Amino acid sequence: MLRRPPYPASLETRKEIEKHINELLEMDFIRKIGHNEIVEITTSVLITWSRLCADFRALNNYTKADRYPIPRIPHALDKLAKAKYITKMVCMKGFHQNGVKPNSMKFLRIIFYMGIYEYTRIPFCIKNASAHFQRMMDIIFQEEILEGSMVVYIDDIIIYSETWEDHGQYIDRVLKLLALGHKFSGLSLAIEQSKVEAVLKNPVPKSIKEMQSFLGLASYYRNHIKNSAHITSSLYKLCSKDVVFELTKERRDAYEMIKYELKNAPVLILPDFELPFKLYIDAA
Repeated sequence: MLRRPPYPASLETRKEIEKHINELLEMDFIRKIGHNEIVEITTSVLITWSRLCADFRALNNYTKADRYPIPRIPHALDKLAKAKYITKMVCMKGFHQNGVKPNSMKFLRIIFYMGIYEYTRIPFCIKNASAHFQRMMDIIFQEEILEGSMVVYIDDIIIYSETWEDHGQYIDRVLKLLALGHKFSGLSLAIEQSKVEAVLKNPVPKSIKEMQSFLGLASYYRNHIKNSAHITSSLYKLCSKDVVFELTKERRDAYEMIKYELKNAPVLILPDFELPFKLYIDAA
């Protein structure tokens, strides 16, 4: 049975689930299903270890297994025998960094008292998610794995070396590969323009889905956009329930302003926490 009602939940659990759903919506990892869309598959959600998890067991039973090998932890740790310097990194929201094909999203619909949503990114608890992510990481870090400077276990990265000089170089290489969409230079952080050019060339959004996609990009680079929340507020309202999609002059100006800010985004200087900070505030 692939159509399930929402699980009963306490008021506290409801609030926790609602918080997670709103976060996923803001990051464009899920989208709400409209009233005019036919829904044949729904999956209940619950909170496990402070994480929103969908009960995809029924769907997983119908899913063909991906047999891509996951490294065995003891074998991976054996490679660290001679290492004197070790750094561990964890890919935050790793699975969610992978998109889902549009024709597969209907299988990844979750139901809650707030409505029905579908994942636009690979969720946790889905069969083959680990195998898919491991394959992706092995491809990205193929050179580093083969040369013996890194071990990857799904979303965990271990960088190891015998000398401090090599260790610094390995970390720098990994950060450059991981920092998709950003460009590092010393203590500065800039937008990688090649990552946003395609979006900036797109025509004005003509639907909620297109606007949500644009806002997802703007949210990702919001630290580079001055007054980002204020500028995008009217565009977010346009994506609200029961609001007619109409690009007024105010909304079009906001859209163009975001595009301008992305194209001319400032380079951010990363803070040195060993130096004193000064806080300047406006009494108003």
